Order: sequence, then structure tokens, then C-alpha cells
Amino acid sequence: MGPGWRGAAGTLRIRTQGSWYLWVMLLLLCGFWKARSQTDDGKSVYFWETGPWGRCMGSDCGPGGSQSRAVWCAHVEGWTTLHTNCDQSQRPSNQRNCFRVCDWHKELYDWRLGAWNACIPISAWTMGAPRLLACSGGEDGIQTREVSCVLKSDGSPAEDAICKYFEPQPRLEQACLIPCPQDCVVSEYSPWTSCSKTCGTGLRNRVRSVLVPPVFEGAVCPNLTEFQSCKPGPCTGPEGLYSLRVGPWTPCAVIETRTTRQAKRRKGKGQGLRENPVKDPETRELIQKKRTRNRLNRQESPFWDIQVGYQTRDVTCIHRNGSATGHSLCLLRDLPMTVQSCVLPKDCQVAEWTEWGPCSKTCTDPESPGGNRTRSRQVLQFPVGEGSGCPPLEESVSCEPPGEGVLPCASYTWRTAEWSDCRVDSLLSQQDRRRSNLTGLCGGGLQTREVYCVQANAELLTYLGDLREKDKAGQTQRPQKPSAPPLLSVTFQITASRPVENKLCRGPIPNRSQLCQIPCPIDCEVSPWGAWGPCTFENCDDQAGKKGFKLRKRRISNEPTGGPGNCPHLVEAVPCDEPSCYAWRLVGLDQCVPDGGKTCGPGAQLARARCVRSNGEEVSRNLCSSFPAPAPARCGVPCSRDCVLSDWTPWSTCSQTCSSKTVEGKQMRTRSVLAYNAGEVTAMVVAWITGMEGLSQVPKFADHFGGALCPNSSALQEVQDCNEHACTVYHWQTGPWGPCSEDPSVSSLNASTGVHPGAGGQGSCSTGMQTRKVICVRVNVGQVPPKKCPDGPRPNTVRSCQLPCKKDCIVTPFSDWTACPVTCDAAGNIVKRRQARKRLIIQLPSNGGLECPEVLEEERDCEVSQICPGFRWKSHKWRKCQLVPWFLRQRSAGAQESCGPGLQTRAVSCRQMDGTQADIGECLKFAKAMPSITQPCQLPCQDDCQLTNWSKFSSCTADCVGVRTRKRALIGRSKKKDKCKNTQMYPLSETQYCPCDKYNAQPVGNWSDCILPEGDRAESVLGTKVQGDIKECGQGYRYQAMVCYDQDNRLVETSRCNSHGYIEEACIIPCPSDCKLSEWSNWSRCSKSCGSGVKVRSKWLREKPYNGGRPCPKLDHINQAQVYEVVPCQSDCNQYVWVAEPWSVWKVSNVDLKENCGEGVQTRKVRCMLNTIDGPSDAVEDYLCDPEEMPLGARESRLPCPEACVLNDWGPWSRCSLPCTTTTSRARTAYALRAPSAGRECPDTTDNEPCSLNRNCFDYFYNITDWSTCQLSPNAVCGSGIKTRMLDCVRSDGKSVDLKFCKELNLEKKWQMIVSCVVECPVNCRLSDWSSWSECSQTCGLEGKMRRRRSVVQASQGDGRPCPAQREQWKPCPVRPCYRWQYSPWSECRVESVVCGHGTRYRNLSCSVSDGSADGEASLVDEELCSSLEVAIGGDKRIRLKEACTLPCPGECYLMEWSDWSSCVSICVKRAGVDFGSVRVRSRAVLAQEPENLQLCPDQAWESEPCTGERNRRSGGCYDYKWFSGGNSAPPSVWCQRSDGLNVTGGCPAMNPPLDNSSCDPPCLMPKSFCSEAGTCMCEEGFTEALSPSGGLDLCAPIPVLEIPTAGDKKGDVKTSRAVNPTLPGANMPGRSGRTWYLQPYGPDGKLKMWVYGVAAGALVLLVFVVSMIYLACSSSCAEARESGANGTAVWAGQNAHEMIYTCPDCQRLAQADSG
Repeated sequence: MGPGWRGAAGTLRIRTQGSWYLWVMLLLLCGFWKARSQTDDGKSVYFWETGPWGRCMGSDCGPGGSQSRAVWCAHVEGWTTLHTNCDQSQRPSNQRNCFRVCDWHKELYDWRLGAWNACIPISAWTMGAPRLLACSGGEDGIQTREVSCVLKSDGSPAEDAICKYFEPQPRLEQACLIPCPQDCVVSEYSPWTSCSKTCGTGLRNRVRSVLVPPVFEGAVCPNLTEFQSCKPGPCTGPEGLYSLRVGPWTPCAVIETRTTRQAKRRKGKGQGLRENPVKDPETRELIQKKRTRNRLNRQESPFWDIQVGYQTRDVTCIHRNGSATGHSLCLLRDLPMTVQSCVLPKDCQVAEWTEWGPCSKTCTDPESPGGNRTRSRQVLQFPVGEGSGCPPLEESVSCEPPGEGVLPCASYTWRTAEWSDCRVDSLLSQQDRRRSNLTGLCGGGLQTREVYCVQANAELLTYLGDLREKDKAGQTQRPQKPSAPPLLSVTFQITASRPVENKLCRGPIPNRSQLCQIPCPIDCEVSPWGAWGPCTFENCDDQAGKKGFKLRKRRISNEPTGGPGNCPHLVEAVPCDEPSCYAWRLVGLDQCVPDGGKTCGPGAQLARARCVRSNGEEVSRNLCSSFPAPAPARCGVPCSRDCVLSDWTPWSTCSQTCSSKTVEGKQMRTRSVLAYNAGEVTAMVVAWITGMEGLSQVPKFADHFGGALCPNSSALQEVQDCNEHACTVYHWQTGPWGPCSEDPSVSSLNASTGVHPGAGGQGSCSTGMQTRKVICVRVNVGQVPPKKCPDGPRPNTVRSCQLPCKKDCIVTPFSDWTACPVTCDAAGNIVKRRQARKRLIIQLPSNGGLECPEVLEEERDCEVSQICPGFRWKSHKWRKCQLVPWFLRQRSAGAQESCGPGLQTRAVSCRQMDGTQADIGECLKFAKAMPSITQPCQLPCQDDCQLTNWSKFSSCTADCVGVRTRKRALIGRSKKKDKCKNTQMYPLSETQYCPCDKYNAQPVGNWSDCILPEGDRAESVLGTKVQGDIKECGQGYRYQAMVCYDQDNRLVETSRCNSHGYIEEACIIPCPSDCKLSEWSNWSRCSKSCGSGVKVRSKWLREKPYNGGRPCPKLDHINQAQVYEVVPCQSDCNQYVWVAEPWSVWKVSNVDLKENCGEGVQTRKVRCMLNTIDGPSDAVEDYLCDPEEMPLGARESRLPCPEACVLNDWGPWSRCSLPCTTTTSRARTAYALRAPSAGRECPDTTDNEPCSLNRNCFDYFYNITDWSTCQLSPNAVCGSGIKTRMLDCVRSDGKSVDLKFCKELNLEKKWQMIVSCVVECPVNCRLSDWSSWSECSQTCGLEGKMRRRRSVVQASQGDGRPCPAQREQWKPCPVRPCYRWQYSPWSECRVESVVCGHGTRYRNLSCSVSDGSADGEASLVDEELCSSLEVAIGGDKRIRLKEACTLPCPGECYLMEWSDWSSCVSICVKRAGVDFGSVRVRSRAVLAQEPENLQLCPDQAWESEPCTGERNRRSGGCYDYKWFSGGNSAPPSVWCQRSDGLNVTGGCPAMNPPLDNSSCDPPCLMPKSFCSEAGTCMCEEGFTEALSPSGGLDLCAPIPVLEIPTAGDKKGDVKTSRAVNPTLPGANMPGRSGRTWYLQPYGPDGKLKMWVYGVAAGALVLLVFVVSMIYLACSSSCAEARESGANGTAVWAGQNAHEMIYTCPDCQRLAQADSG
């Protein structure tokens, strides 16, 4: 616990090692001393510690609470001890009073936030923190503020804990940025001025201006002026040393005696009038009017207290050195006037503020903006002369309505009308054929409604307002139960609200269109006709005298919309004879029993019959007792030698459905011979033998060899009549049901009702009845009497129905009348306008309800005053010219008592446009600038010439023809003075040529959008709805503005060029063309002939869309169709059946003579036929039948021998039991038709075979097809549809079979066969109507545009037509010239015929015209063209046409005029992204003329102001400053340049500017060179130095690029590498980093470096070594040649064993010498 130093950001940092040891020793000593002092006192090692205060507790809110905390005794080492060890007198309190905070205190207390203090650098907060040496962007700092909890009512301080209870304490400090100092930045110097003297010694000046002021304690601006002495030459004569200087005018002073003198004069006049009263009324009235006019002229109004005074000025003689001398030294000229009249300045005086007016907002609504209340004050004294202007006369503050019981503000909401009828036609494409006939369309459609804005709480406000009025009126005599407000009352009836302007509703607009559904009618589907029933009575209970009918019926297979009454007739009848209600029905025949108990031969079959009713129902046999029962049928059992016939086939289908005199129905059955009798066999055999032997006659055999003969071929076929009833078919035919009408027997009334648009469907009010016509119709004939048809199946002609409720038309109340804006024409007359109101239909009538009113819109003339509103100034007559009193002027040279310059005043009043008096304040707010109330005047002296004012120029007869004149005349005595008659000095007329006004029209700007003719409607302000198909294409017009110029190329009104302002050109807006598809193809055949398949139809692309038409559906690449539909189909497996005719007669191919039998062949014809309910009918192609089930067309068999057993054909195979296994089998049976003879047996009558899967035994299962495409009604375009799929019974071998096979197995069917689906509707995009054309974007000029817009009311959906991209159109505004007031440039400073001093400069206010463009030049025009404009320049109404100026005297040092304002510059810190706004600056530099007067020069001046206006703020840039140097100048220079390219002084960093090349000798003049810090010339990066022999830089050559092929690329892929900074320079090496690795043979001193000598020595040694080696090699070769006796020829063997022979000449000479 030793003492420590801690700053704001951590402990103190000790920087030196010695000081660190010192601190450690000091801390140890302090700790030792403290420990010793504690051990000296026994109790000093213990101290009290406290915990934090607990929560404030108490029963009441406020200061009555209490809080506690823990208090304990602790040792200095940190452990807790007994309380007795601590000093009890110093024990802290453990309880205190506190403020208990409750929730409602939140409204009483709040945090008070103080202002942020100055930003203090962090270095000042942190002890020992280093300060930044260089500022880059700014320095981080911290700023603090005071935060305290206060009572809201009076601001008294409170405990912070109260405010902390509700919200955390706001932060006390925050980070801030202290920007770096930014020095003053000035421009470059201007060129030198000419010498101030023409001879002798003078000065030349050059100046610069301030561009950026110094900010953030930056360096002050340098001198803006630079002087340079000049000597044009010696003076030949004496110089002018003295000048006459005029001083400034003194403040205006009033003459004291003047007021007294005027008062006496008025008093005397008043007494005289009173002494001599005028009795004549007319004269008295004239005198009174004159007094009033004089009073106005005297300006005795309290607003105008104008006093004319005087002011003087001094005229002194000044030496060139600035000292004053006597007037005698100056060349005396006409001395300027030293006294003049003036207006005594008076400041504007205003009255006290009035009380605050009521709040403009009179209702409560937290969401709406607050209101305003204003107060005003009156002007007591207008400013006169140079007096200060008036302060604002009106001020306003925001407010909320005070007090309780304030009504809520009106709220607005959207309401909707009733949905229109659902329409499908808007969804049809262009090519849809149904567009020509819209009847019967159904499915998805579109319905629209109108949306309008209403006041949501109008009824509530009315209710509350009435309640308040009753309270004010005191109508509370007895307590009454208050009624519920309308919006809260359950029984309140909703009525249509008054529509208001749409702009009052702010929420999202409800949908104005929606998809709807028209239920498609379901057509009735019936089954095929059943078979004709028996002839029966209509009523079996009443059979007397009733005729009979045969009936056939069909059933409804698909219930239609509207019930079965819309189906065709279901019963047909034909009359018949001998009707009966009961009959015997043959069930079957028993086995044939031979007669007499024999085993074979003729016999009988007993018939099995049942008694049935006419409808087929079995009844008691007693009911058929009156009819004979079916008799036994004769039959025979063949004996062993008899002929055997097969059983009869079933009767064929009847050939006709009915019978007539010419047509009868027939049906047939057949049988065949199975075995011949014995006799026939013998005869056949005999015939065969006779033929084979060639005998001439047949041999005869005994007859006893034969049996019963076979019948001839005609007996094998039977034909019977069928459908014997006549072809006269009758049925009941029904007409459509009539409308539902009221049933007179029902007493309930169908009352009218008004159904709110939001309600759902239509309810039913009562029960009515419908009737229809029922007639009896004979087929193919027409209507017949009703008795021809049976009464039993006659349909009903009357049925009950539900009457829909009547719906009355509901309309809204009329809206408020539209506003009547008061506008005036150029002549000041009221422009008459009309106002309108309208009401909307929100429910159309139906079912006989009240019709809608015819009048939905009303118009009327606006009721406005006949006077244009507005105020204007009226100026009164100028008063008499007032001169300065003579006693003040008499000392002036040339002054006369009764003439000279003076001042005159006039009164100004405020008037309405009709001339009536108005308050002055109205003109101050609404009128133009107040006219001048003073003007200088001149009282002519006796010698002066007086002339009238110029008249107006005479009119010209035509442009460019003749002249026009204006005149004036002399007045009074001037007519007699000769000098005044001098027309050269005083011309009395002026002539000028008539203006030659020639105008030229030409187009300007771009063409507008193509705009359709204005037949389209403008968007309504009351209600929005979806319109029908608005014409969006076709021929329109586009516009180009016309501009008109006069002969001086000045813009004038287009009417001067006889143009309405536009060029029109026809244009075409191409109409959208939808995607065009082909019609639906025919349905393909079902993909399966048995079971479930699919059938497809398609549409193909015929034409692609263009111009925004409906897009094409996405191409189906599988089917290669644009649109296709797939539906499942079911093919009845029994639809086509094989029909086999009976077997033919046996064709015996071999005869067994012994057995009288043989082998033979039978054939039959098999055909595929269409199966109907009546049986097979028509033959079809064989491929439609199942080939696997095709019966045999031929068979080979053995013809049974006589006495052999004859069996019938095999019966069908029995079904194998499931599941199929090899242990099971199936069987088929036959029975004996002819018993064999004794000793013979019949073959087996049973045939068995094992069951084998997929051969004769099959499993069956259901197969579900895929879903079809969504199917719609043929008359539907989209909407709700169905998707279907089908069940298919599939055999285990994959073949589809009839569903009966699966049904017989009772297989589970768990699939849903039909589901609902939706086909997305192709909704075209719908846009709102075009809005009205906007106001022109510019009031004048060439670039004005008017625009109109439309919005998407209904977005496109599905394949609907997309929204067009053009939602906005523009067209140019008529070009109007831009007139404005502008100042002319200031004139030179004028000092009345005196050389220097205080003078005045002037400028004019003129009217100019321009085209409004930024670079357009303005031209001066007549001031009358600007007469309608307010006299203001740039929004400033204070017009200054003259101002004081100073004309410097010769030799005087003076300030120049203010420079132009610089461009706006942003004061920003880029690193921190902080912008301190933008400023602009101007400055005044000093100009000196005499070197001796430089010490008398005034200080230069500059001033800055923030940039105002959006344009100026945007133009303010945040610039950078960089040093630049030039190496080619002589001498080279260094300058600072701003990032916009402007050369400046100041702004660039003071650290490390580029060195001047002048430090290198010689200077670095080579391109790409610079002067290094060591004073040597070096090359820039990327270039190497090439030195001259003297060691100087010769040129900078680019460094070659080193190309290194990569090892992995055999093609020599080149990688470029530039050697940059391969090594770092040493500390002592001069030059830049990365340049020292190049070989530089010369040092900085220009001498060779040591390594150059080393390299040269090494090269010499290498050269000596090479020469020595060559010599030794040659010597050894010659020696070898001598030893071998060679002739000096050396032979080398090359790589390819080629020899290269070399002859050494020396060796040859040496060899010759040796040989000699």
C-alpha cells in the first residue's frame, strides 16, 4: 500500500535507469517509515471499511426512505477483525436517509446535459505520453461535460440515483479530434504593374490573393504585395508634389432653427384660416382636399418622420509624402462643394410584441406534426436614410393544443367500393377466338373496384362536438345516461362517407383489382340407352283401358350444375299391345330326359322360370298364374349310331332397334354337326370308293348299317323376329327454368336492403317459384299431344327457389367543392374559374333495387371577389426641393442663395389593388420593394437653362421604316436667353431610326417522348380505380421546343415568331403483340388399348411476342411443344372383342373304312368387333383387339366314329388359386353328348394342368397413373381446375387387364383420384391514368420540362403482359425568356474635378434576358420587361447603386479593392473523415507608389464567410497539397501545387521539401535525373547512370529487362524480372536506397575508384597468363613434330572421324632446318 503515481492512462513511465533506482529507494523508505509509524501505535493498524449502500426502502415515495450498508473493522493486511479493535469515534454510519424513487418520478426528473468542453489532447491527460512531432490529419483528444440529475420544473439539482433509476447516466466524456494547423494559402503573384512614375524613382507592384484562410492556429497569411523599385528615366521638369484631396462627408446634422421656423409658419397659417372661415361648402371641400394632399406630402404620418439636414466635408492640399499643406501650394481649380443636403438617418422602431396567437393545431394527434403560433409587432418608425432596417415583424414557434378535452384530429383512411362483376375477357390473349363471343366464359377472371379516401372519425368528431356544445349551453338539467359514441355503438349503422382528396390518406392503397372465379357449368353426362323393357301398363294398379308402353332408360353419369333438370330426357317410350305387369322369365333348361325311360332318343327339357315384374323384380309366382308357364322344350339324346349336333349358340344382336312396315328386326343362332350317323358314314365311304375305283354306279349296302340322320344345313340355323315394336319413340322434353318469381302463397316480402361492399355473398330473402314448359315429343317428328307419352316419367313443371335480396344503389355524399384559387391576369382582372364536386357509386343496384342517380358530378362558378388580392405601394407627390440654409452655403465659392442642389422627399402609402387604404405591414410582406422617398433635386439659378423632361418617342409606322423623335422645350426665362437657344448645348429634339425588329425561330433541345393525343383521362383526385384497356399505342406526337431570337440574338417571346412554342411531329408507339400459338391439336389416341393410358394435345409457336406483348410459355423440350396438355384415358378392355362364327362342316382328309370315321379339319371366321351394350356391332381393324386372346380360326380333330363317345367342346379352364404355386393346378371339363356303345368308354371328361406363374396363373395389382395437367373447362382461361389420375389393373406379366380382375380380389384402393388445382391467370399489367402535367421544371429558359407519371395499379401475373418500362413522359415547356435584374460593373471612383480623396462610384440596375443555361450570356433589354419582377439581386432586396470609394492621391500607399470571392474550399481532415464545412475568402492587398511612403502603408486585409446554398456547398473541395520541382528551368525551381492543378504558396508540408537542383554543380539537367542529398546528380528509379569521361552524369539509360525462362516450360515461357533494390545501401553510402548496387567507376569527386585499378591489374595478369599458355602449347607441338620427323602437319580427328589438317609454318621451317 505504498504511495504511487497514476495518471489518466496508467502509471508514470520512468525513462532513465538512474531515476528508476532513485524511485525504488524512495518507495522503500516511505514504506519503512509508514510501517514503523503504524507499529508505534497499537490501534493504527486497524481501520473501518464500508460496503456499498443498499437499495432505498420505505413505504412512501420521495425523500422519506432509508438505506443501509455494511461496516466492519479490518487490518491493514486485509483480514477482518473485531469492531473493538477500531476507533469507535471514527466509525462510519451504516444508515442514512434517501430518496425512494417511484415510477411516476420519471415525469419529474431528468438528466441535464452540459455543453462539451474544449478538446484536450490525450498527451495532456497522460503523464509522460510523447507528443507527436509531425501532425498527420489531427491529434486525438478527449472532451468532457457535466451531467447532473435535475428537477424538470425548476431545474434544481437532485441526486443522480433518482435519474439512474430510470435510465443510465449519459457519458461524461468522448473522443474528439484536434485537427492539424492549416496554414494560410495564397495564390501566385500577378504580373508586375507598370511603374508608378513616368520619371524618377517609382515602384512596381505585384499582388496575390488569399485562397484559404488559416485555421486551427495555422500560420498567418504572408504579405500579399511585393514591391520593386523602378526608374523609367530622369525627369525633365519639376515633379507634381501637391494634390487637392477631398475628405469624407460628415454625418448628417439637422439645423436647429428650421423646426421652430416651420412650426411658426404652420401656426400662423392656422390662425389665419381660423380668423377667416370659408362659408361656401364647395370651396371648403376643395380646401379640405388640398390640406389632406399637403399633409400627405408633408409626411406627418408617424411612420415617416423625415428630416432634411446637411453635411459637410473638408478639402485639403496634400504633399506626395502625405503631409497636409496650405491650399496655396495646390493648383486652384473649381473647388468642390463642401456642404450638401441630406436626410437625417433614423433607425427603424417597432412596437412591443403582441400576445401569442392561438395554436394553428386545434386537435390532438401524436403522429401528426405540431402546429404553430405566431405573434407580430407594428412598425412605429420606418428607417430613413442610412438608418438600420427593421427587424422581423413576425415570429412563430411550434405548439401543441393546450388544455384537456381537445378533440382528436381528423384521421383519414381508405375505403373501397363494391367489387365489380367478375370478367374473363380481360384475360384473353389477342389471338383467342373467344374474344368475339364472350358468352359462356367461366373460370378465373378479374374484378375491380374503386378506392377512395374518407375521414375515418367524422362521426366521432361530430358526436364529441355536439356533446361539447351541449355542455357549453348548459343543457344538463337532469342526469342522463350518455349515449355511446358512434364508432363504439353496436347498433350504429354504417353509411357511406364523404370522399375527400386522395392525398390525405397516407397508408398503402388497398388492392383495386383481384382475381375471381366464375364457376364453370358442369354439363350433364348420361349413360348409353338400356335395352327396351317388356310391354307393360303405365300403372299396374289401374289397368282398365290403359295402353301399354315399352320403356328404355339411361342414367345420369355426371351430375350437372343446377341439378338433373338440365339433363336430356332419361326415358323413352314406344306404345305396344297386350301390356302386362307380370311375366315369366326363363332362367334355364334342365338336362334332356329321353322319353319312355330310354337311354337315348327324343325327350324333353323342363324349363326353369321365375315370375318377375315389368322392371325385372322377382315376385311371387302367383302373380303370373294368369299366364301360361313356359312349356318343356323338346330335345334328344343321340344314340351311339345317331348324328350328334352341338348346342345352339346365343342369339345374335338384333339387326334393328325397332320395326316398321319395311324394316323388321331379326336375330339368329346356329349349331354344328359334331359326329355323323353311321349310315351317312357308309354312304360317304361308298361314294369315296366309287370315285377311287372309277365305277359307273354306286354299289348298294344294307340300310341297317345307319342311325338317325343329320339335318340339312338350313336346319343348323334359326332366325327369329326381335324388337317388334314400332319405330314411334316418344319422350318428355323440358324447357329451361324460368326466373324465380315471388310465390303468391308465401306472405314474406322481398324487402330492399343495402349491402355494404365489404359484405360477402348475397343472402336470400324469401322463397319463390320457377316454372318450365314440358311437352311430349315424338323422335324425328316434333311435338305431339301429351297423351302420347306415359304419365309416369313426366317431369315437374314447378319447383321452389330462393329469391335473392334486392340491392339498392349506394352512393357517397357529394365531396366538398374543389378550391377556387384566385388568379389574376396581366391586366389585374380576376380570372373566372369553376369548381366541382362529385360522388362515387360504391354499390350497384341488383335484383330490382333502387337505381343509381344520374347526376354524379356537379359544377358551378366560383364565388370570388371582383378585386384581385394584393397590395401595392402608392407614392405621393414630391415635395419642394430643400436647399441647405444659406448661412451654411454662403462661404462656398459660386454659391447662390436661392438656387443650387438640394433634396426633396415624398410620402409613400400602402394600398390594395382597388386603391383602398391598407396597413403598411401588408405591403411590407406582400408588395414589391418600397419606392424611394428621397431624391436629389436642383433649383435652377437665374443663369441656368431650364427645360422640360423629354417626351416619349413618337410611334413608328412599321418596323425598319422611318425615324422616331422625342422633344423637350425651354421653360420660363430660359426661352429668352441666347445661350439656352444654342441647340448644340441644349438640343430640343432627338431623332433615331425606328427599331428594326427581325425575329428568327429555330428548334432547341431534344424531341420529347411520343405522346398520344390528349383523349386519355387525367388521374382523379377523388378515388382511384382500374380503368379498362386504355389506348397505349398508335399514332401520337412528339414535341420539340421552339426558340425565338431577335436581330441582336436576344431571346424573346415565341409569339414574336408567330409560333405557339412547339414543333409537332407524328410518331408511332408500336402496339404490343402477344405470343401467338396455334390452336389445340386433336387429342392423340389413348396410349393403351386396354387399361389406363394418356392422351396428349399440343399448341405450337406461330409468332413470338414483341413490343411488350404477352410472353410465350416456356418451351417443353421433352414434347417439343410450347403448350401441351396430358390427361389420363381409360380404354375398356372389352371395348373390342373377338367374335368367332360357328365351326364349318368337317372336311375329312382320311376315311377309315373299317370304323366309318376319319380325321378332318374345321374352320371358322374370327373378326374383331366393337362391343356395345347390345353386343358386338361393327367390325373394326384386328389390331384393336388383343392378339393374345384371338380364338383359333381352324382346328384339326378326329371325326368321332359311330358308336364312339362324343364329347362337347372343352369348357373354360378353372382359375388357379392365388398365390400361384406349382403344387396347384387348374382343370377344364366336358360332358358326353352321345354315349358310346357297349364295350367302349368315353375319354376323360376332365383335363388338368399345373399352375405356372405368368403362363396360366397370374397375380394382379393396381397401378396408379401420373397426374394429368390441370384441366379446365373449355370455356375457362385459368382458375380452379382438377387434376386426375386413374387406376389400372396390371397382371403380373405387366399386361393391363380389365379392372374386374383386381376388384374380384378386393384389393385395397387408397389413392385419391381427383385433386383440385389452379392454373395461374395471365393478368396483364394495368397502369393508372396519366397524371396531369406537372408544372414546368423551370420558370424560364430552354431546359424546362413538364412531366407526367403513372403508377402500376395491377402488376402482371403469370403469362400476362408485362408492365411497360415507360412510367414517365416529358415534353418541353414553351420557351420563355429569363428576365432578371442585374447590376452593371462599378464605375471608376469619381471625385468631382479633384485629383484624389473620398468620392463615389456608381452602378446601374438594368434588366437583362438570358436563356437560363449556366453558360448562357445575358443581354440588356428594356426595363419594362422586368417590371413584373421583384427588384432584387440574388434574393437581396437592398439595392445599392452607389457607394463611397477612395481615389488615392499621387504617392499615397493604399488598399486595393476587394478581390473576387475565391472558390469554396472544404476544411476537412481526410484521415478521420471529418468535414468542418466549406468557406470562401477574399482579400485586399496594398499598393504603394512612393518608396518613401512604404512605412505609411495600411495593413492588408482578408475576410471569409461560410459557403451557403446547395450549389456552393457541393462545389467545395477537399484539396491535397504536394511539392513539385522542375529540372529543365534555369535555375530549376520548386513549387507547391494544389490537387486541382493550381500553384499556391502555403499548404504543403513544411518537412522535407524537394531540394533545389541548384545545390548540384553543375545542375542536373538530364531527363530523369535529380539532385541527391549528397549534392550529386543521380537517375530516377528504373534508370541507370551513364557517366561522361569527366565523371559527370551524361544520360539516364533505362535498365534492361532480364528475361528468365522457367524450367518447367519447354516452350520458353518468359518471366520478366526487374532488378530493383537487390541490396540496401550502407549507412555511409550516398544516394537513394536501391541504387548502390550498380557499378560506378567514378566516385563523388569524379576520380576513379580503387576497385577499378584492382580490376585492371587482374585483367593484365589474366592476359599474361593466356599468352604464356599459348606459347607453351605451340612450343610443345613443335618439339613433338621434330621428334617424329613430321613435316609440320598436325592431324585432329573430329567427332565424326573427319580429319582436319593444320600445317604449322614454324614447324615446317624447323623441320627443314633439322633435315638440312
